[in-house]
Amino acid sequence: MLDRAAKTFFQLLARSGTLKKLASRYGLQRPESFARRFVAGEGVQEAIDAARALEAGRLRLTLDLLGESVTNLEEAEAATRQYLAVVDAVVQSGIERNLSLKLTQLGIDVDKASAVDNLRKILERADPAEFFVRIDMESSRYTDVTLEIFETLWGHGHRRIGVVLQSALYRSEADMARMNALGARVRLVKGAYKEPKAIAYQNKADVDAAFERMMKTLLTSGHSPAIATHDPTMIDTARRWVDETHVARDTFEFQMLYGIRRDLQSMLVNEGYRVRVYVPFGREWFPYFMRRLGERPANVSFVIRGILGE
Repeated sequence: MLDRAAKTFFQLLARSGTLKKLASRYGLQRPESFARRFVAGEGVQEAIDAARALEAGRLRLTLDLLGESVTNLEEAEAATRQYLAVVDAVVQSGIERNLSLKLTQLGIDVDKASAVDNLRKILERADPAEFFVRIDMESSRYTDVTLEIFETLWGHGHRRIGVVLQSALYRSEADMARMNALGARVRLVKGAYKEPKAIAYQNKADVDAAFERMMKTLLTSGHSPAIATHDPTMIDTARRWVDETHVARDTFEFQMLYGIRRDLQSMLVNEGYRVRVYVPFGREWFPYFMRRLGERPANVSFVIRGILGE
């Protein structure tokens, strides 16, 4: 079971301004940097270079410009401009046209209408170039508004978009049925946020059981679903289910994070499965990196040595 204390500890560190400044000064400066295992770089060209390396290994990709929880409309507009620049850079580069983004990047905490307008600006640039855009799911306080905005955009004809559901939340199986009825593409995750008992499973076994139920439904009844996990048990369960139910391997994909279980990614590709890798990049990489450490506390000594330059 995930070490909750370690996870909470690293979530607190992720909000430390002092650590962020220190890490930003040293973390991505060297090619062998400790953070580059999980973060492609600070600029879009570094992300494109990482994407090309993945494509050479027959892996699919989605670019993830790091950043969340902006506090004013100016920051939200700046993030929107960054995404428009990313769209242009990807088109020029020739790599796969696939993006993920967060509504808190676009100002949902400041003004809902402005956030929706910012998302529309991105889609209006991305749609003609045949991008797929995944709207990531954040903590449970954003579930309703994320699904509402997704359905509104879907109803306005934006069909190259997808959403994320978290098996940790009790509501997610009903939300999955709702998305399947729309014909929407769902990315299934377990959920990385600490949620109260009233709305979410607290035990790993319960989260896993919900993930397995949802995964099986998506594989047989979903629309190009994405099974996002590094859990070998869940991946083996998916592989057996696909064989038992004769689901074609090109009708779904496994998704994993950049730098995590690269061996497993390659193995699945060699077996004929589709595998997509989330490629995070950007100057706001430190909070993301600390959350990844919270999921793998064994890397702590490795990181400390990296920070100290040893």
